Amino acid sequence: MSMTGARGAVLFDLDGTLADSAPDLVAALSTLSREIGEPEPDPIAVSRVVSTGGRAILRCGLPGLAEDRIEEMLPRYLDLYAARGNVSTRLYEGIDEVLQALEARGIPWGIVTNKVGWLAAPVIEQLGLKQRCCALVAGDTLSVRKPDPAPVLHACSLMSADPLLTQFVGDDLRDIEAGRAAGTRTIAAAWGYLNGGDPNSWGADAIAINVASLPACLRLA
Repeated sequence: MSMTGARGAVLFDLDGTLADSAPDLVAALSTLSREIGEPEPDPIAVSRVVSTGGRAILRCGLPGLAEDRIEEMLPRYLDLYAARGNVSTRLYEGIDEVLQALEARGIPWGIVTNKVGWLAAPVIEQLGLKQRCCALVAGDTLSVRKPDPAPVLHACSLMSADPLLTQFVGDDLRDIEAGRAAGTRTIAAAWGYLNGGDPNSWGADAIAINVASLPACLRLA
């Protein structure tokens, strides 16, 4: 049951949904691999797991490293990524128009990402979204992260939005699980990284095959 007088909102995952950040993440991994004398990572394979975080990126791109070495290298990798900056990260084509359409209708939108705040905030600023985004819930905002519903519910609270009137768009199964558990309508972003998964099996309420189909999935058309 939705709250009386409450409004809805739209929430987005960041990497692989709003923004193609893989080029910068892969470039930082290439730098790390050269530093430690490991083979150059496969950029296509690494891009597919970007949505699942730094450890997954290291496991995929540097498969010769033991798990304890992965943990040891993670801070250095994140530092290299931050130092590189978001030189190649871009909004997916058509995303800005979707955000403008939401804003024109007075529909607040926010971001729920598992990326830690000190890495997510510069991306959002570089993309020109800082002043437009009504809520940013990062991977370290709470003590839990997606697929736990708490970050989604927290974003709704920050925007005074009713979860039952809110839609959550993401390119990873964890986005759909978090949104569903929070009570939101869920939309799988099939243009994203997908982590090798099949969005048809995720149980999302809708699947946006590409950004052009997103307005219809959001019922903006």
